[in-house]
Amino acid sequence: MRPGTEPSPIHIPVMVPEVLSYLNVRPDGVYLDGTVGLGGHAKHILSHLNSDGRFVGVDRDARALDICKETIHAFATPISLYNRSYDTIPSLLRSEEIPPVNGILLDLGLSSLQLSSAERGFAYSTDGPLDMRFDPESGVTAESLIQNSTEKELADILYQYGEERHSRRIARYIKKAASMTTISDLLESIRRCTAPAHRQRTLARIFQALRIAVNNELDSLHHFLDTFIDSLAIGGRIVIISYHSLEDRPVKHSFKQFNRDGRLRILTKKPITPSIDEVATNSKARSAKLRAAERII
Repeated sequence: MRPGTEPSPIHIPVMVPEVLSYLNVRPDGVYLDGTVGLGGHAKHILSHLNSDGRFVGVDRDARALDICKETIHAFATPISLYNRSYDTIPSLLRSEEIPPVNGILLDLGLSSLQLSSAERGFAYSTDGPLDMRFDPESGVTAESLIQNSTEKELADILYQYGEERHSRRIARYIKKAASMTTISDLLESIRRCTAPAHRQRTLARIFQALRIAVNNELDSLHHFLDTFIDSLAIGGRIVIISYHSLEDRPVKHSFKQFNRDGRLRILTKKPITPSIDEVATNSKARSAKLRAAERII
């Protein structure tokens, strides 16, 4: 650890037994984690692979990848890590001459690193700059998004991506604020126009909406869902963990469409959710939903 830096937070991966069960990991298979993050799921997948297998990890967060590299470097399985978005997986496999893989995992939640880093701006529990980018080196920050959006455009973002029914009033208060550069500036605007009783849920919806817009999350997800099938080997499996209906709905519809086309067998008729015991020990798992499918042709 570099002098003056904080130790990395412990990240608890969600539904590990379920992920491993639905991936049905072959020791000599090729497995790809498109949101590898700090390596929470990766180390469990790698524990089931041997030196004839291969693991590919992808993530937009370069700092998370550095930590992941330290987490999983000791495994004997060949490992390749790439700093890019999961929706580029098909082109990545082609450019690296990696054949269709035996399993793909996406966990669409935030990592403990992102949530605990005040300078990243993902959480409303600590103050910091209005950033919210998965890749801190590129793209538009939440501050810039707010400043360059009209009141109507901002209201549309809050409604479309946060399903916030008071989006117009909240957008109006945000836009008329004297300053909008920090988390505390945003919190103060929301405080001025919302009732205390439901404010926590409102904050969660607003932060979700801004984060989705900043990172083009739904565009990336839709593009991935349209293109992943040929990246999966026949008999290969895909597991996706989502955390809200805006993510879960397109995953469900994509799997159903490929099922109607005869290309996928859906393994989860209904989404799998964490056990009561898991939620008790990891509250971040509470809203997780897991869907899985297997490519058949």
